[in-house]
Amino acid sequence: MTEIPFEAASADDVVGRRDDFVAAVRDHAGQLARDLARLQGGDYGREAFRTDDGTWTLKHEAGDLEFLRFEGAKTDVYVVSTKQAPEPEALATALADYEAFVDAWDEWVAGYEGLLDDVPSEFPAPASTAEVVAERDRIVAAMRATADRMAGELHRYEGTDYGSYTARVDGTRWELKWEADRASYLRVGGEGGTYLLSQYGPPSAESVREYAGGFEGFVTAFDDHVAELEAAMKGLDVGE
Repeated sequence: MTEIPFEAASADDVVGRRDDFVAAVRDHAGQLARDLARLQGGDYGREAFRTDDGTWTLKHEAGDLEFLRFEGAKTDVYVVSTKQAPEPEALATALADYEAFVDAWDEWVAGYEGLLDDVPSEFPAPASTAEVVAERDRIVAAMRATADRMAGELHRYEGTDYGSYTARVDGTRWELKWEADRASYLRVGGEGGTYLLSQYGPPSAESVREYAGGFEGFVTAFDDHVAELEAAMKGLDVGE
């Protein structure tokens, strides 16, 4: 086999130095990214910093450096990114302006000094919701006790562990679903309506105020339903 009579220069040294510079910038700019995230808030953010030679864009994701980009007259390069390492010559051009970028950062941060000096840090005490919540809970507990008793009666009469009873009160659909002798839920307004009783949590005080009167009508409708069942049973003649 014929040997090539010369050796090609290795790029290892250049690549190694390039990677060292990128790692150093990643560490330094990474701290700036964390500070940017703390200052701006949110999970994502970016900020542009202008120098005499170009514009630096710093972007973070959840406080971690996403990329650092330099856009100048002679080059446009991602100094740090998650995609690929920069070309060495473009990196060298960008790093010649890196100190100016840091100066622009310092000036930008200084612009926030004194921003909160006149902002009040003492506030009036908010009114307590304890009283209205206690009253809401008292009414809901009374509804729960009545609905559970209705559920028990339905469970005993129907002989099934699950079921529902519906009635219309002033044109609005009410539904009581039972599981054994306990109300699984009490819903007003059909699917997508308001749950006055459920396994997830109490209704709002506004909903209780709006529908408490209707609940009385719902119970009355239930009582009428039971009375009709009793009348129908009394009319049966099974003979001897």
